[in-house]
Amino acid sequence: MGNIVAIVGRPNVGKSTLFNRLIERKEAITDNVAGTTRDRHYGKAEWNGVVFSVIDTGGYISGSEDVFEGEIRKQVALAIDEADSILFLVDVHHGLTGMDETVAKMLRKAKKPVIVAANKVDEHARQYAAAEFYGLGLGEVYCIAAQSGAGTGELLDELVKSFTKPTAEEEPDIPKFAIVGRPNVGKSSLVNALLGREQNIVTSVAGTTRDPINTRWNVFGHDVMLLDTAGIRKKAKVDEDIEFYSVIRSIRAIEESDVCLLMIDAQDGVQQQDLHILSIIQKNGKGLVVLVNKWDLIEKETNTMKAFEADVKQRMEPFTDVPVLFISVLEKQRILKAVELGMQVHEDRQRKIPTRKLNDVLLPIIERQPPPMYKAKQVSIKFITQLPTYVPTFVFYCNLPQYIKPSYERFLENRLREHWRFTGVPIRLFFRKK
Repeated sequence: MGNIVAIVGRPNVGKSTLFNRLIERKEAITDNVAGTTRDRHYGKAEWNGVVFSVIDTGGYISGSEDVFEGEIRKQVALAIDEADSILFLVDVHHGLTGMDETVAKMLRKAKKPVIVAANKVDEHARQYAAAEFYGLGLGEVYCIAAQSGAGTGELLDELVKSFTKPTAEEEPDIPKFAIVGRPNVGKSSLVNALLGREQNIVTSVAGTTRDPINTRWNVFGHDVMLLDTAGIRKKAKVDEDIEFYSVIRSIRAIEESDVCLLMIDAQDGVQQQDLHILSIIQKNGKGLVVLVNKWDLIEKETNTMKAFEADVKQRMEPFTDVPVLFISVLEKQRILKAVELGMQVHEDRQRKIPTRKLNDVLLPIIERQPPPMYKAKQVSIKFITQLPTYVPTFVFYCNLPQYIKPSYERFLENRLREHWRFTGVPIRLFFRKK
């Protein structure tokens, strides 16, 4: 499982700029998932071969200019709780402020690595101004300009050094299913129903779950590890920014899993935050089953289920080849079917298609419907192969890879899905010069 880095600091110090700078090199290469722009505050970054997750805490603060100090304290407290390393950003232009001191005070008590970055050091003279931040008592101050990227190399070297990957005990090599979704959608109740016991204390206070609990579930010939973001939270933490909390919570479980069971509340339908979690699942290339819970509470009409499923898939576009199952955890309706679907998605995610078969099936289709011409140039695809990766990844060798349009990419993905079952599995396509 990767390390999670949170960027903290008061408003307008450049947190989002730094966040974009950290994730862009990774995003630009691998993230060709259309529609991921809805997820603005979480991304994957890579430095010297080390991949880690970055969270821009600023993105989660409600209100913009006139942010309350309490709101920032809350973000910092959450970051200290949840992240593995913390990047504390300050701004040389404004110098040391009272709010910086407040944040520093909280960080000094944290048992987490904290790295101070003084932003907007875009000229040499400003380096002297940055010296006052040594007064925060948090060690070395790294001078950077997030806008241009100056100084970020040394900062990242230090950051990567701070990672302390937990040495996980050897876990059995069985499929890992993460149960994710918004607070109070019934995640813990599902685990309890599957296990047939009260494993997690379930209350109706949103966000009572804390650390991911991994439980081995071996029933009816299925042997899986269930990752539930479960456990109890301190009372004082109940009124904090639940969305921020549950997103970080989900990231941990998603990154550790093979397949995600994304639970949606039938009464609320698909919410923005569900899409947020969905895009994290896609970014990590994990398998997906959508579970619509509390279906027993919905007034039924003849085509309610079909209409609801169509609506769910429309909101999830363009990734619509996904199993959607209507369940009631309370009534124990179709909960075993949920695990069966998860197993099917897990199998499909491991599917390897022989190169010859790929070319035999897809090249005639491509010949009949070739990529659109670009500036009177014919774009032609000559050869296709699948890479030996966890996420099904296909490389199309062609003469002008840079001119393949997203619409044609979707056309190819749909043909792949038509001929081979990849339901609930994100697939990645790359175009390379032959």
